[in-house]
Amino acid sequence: MHSAIRVGLLGEFKPQQKAHHAIPRALAAASEDGVETTWVSTDSVEKGASLAEFDGLWCVPGMPYRSAEGAISAIRFARTSQLPFLGTSAGFQYTLIEYARHVLGLTEADHQKTHPRAAIPLIVPLGCALAGVKARVRFTGGSLLRNAYRAAESTEEYHCSFGLNGRYRRLIESGPLCVSALDDQDEIRAVEMDDHPFFVATLFQPEMAAAPNPLVGAFVAACRRRARALSQVAS
Repeated sequence: MHSAIRVGLLGEFKPQQKAHHAIPRALAAASEDGVETTWVSTDSVEKGASLAEFDGLWCVPGMPYRSAEGAISAIRFARTSQLPFLGTSAGFQYTLIEYARHVLGLTEADHQKTHPRAAIPLIVPLGCALAGVKARVRFTGGSLLRNAYRAAESTEEYHCSFGLNGRYRRLIESGPLCVSALDDQDEIRAVEMDDHPFFVATLFQPEMAAAPNPLVGAFVAACRRRARALSQVAS
């Protein structure tokens, strides 16, 4: 029997956030051996809290975070240290900000909800808010999402009103961060990183699915592989 893998939930727990209750359940449903979850506040990361103890990191919905810089720092750690990472809803939004700042060099990229006068408003209000909406997404051929779902498309649930500013879409598409899902309006709804064990961010929320979600299952599997590899090294 394997021991439970450890997943850090990046963000601040809010009892009224349905996703904050759904995520631990979704992780447990995706693993026969159990998943140990620990909430990691964004301000603790800003103060230097270590993330190396975890087998994976999930940046959860529920912004504004106590520390946007802490969230960005944690996402950067996951990206650069090969730590399995999943970001959903606000996690998707801040994944794009981290990538824009530290890979594309757009150091002033920011979220318009918290910084209305941002010099580079990377994340802006959606033309049509997706609060409680279920809609189809189409997966890019060969993507991790396509392989996880074993399907070309899926109907997913959203609880958000912000997304990528279309003015910066070509910049996002030009680097190693790949677009892995589009909606019926051809808007980017998920991205993933090449040359990384698992680095995925979705504007939709797979944790809200009634049945075990394939993407959550793929994330848990990646965390399990990391835990196993580290255990072999230690022994």
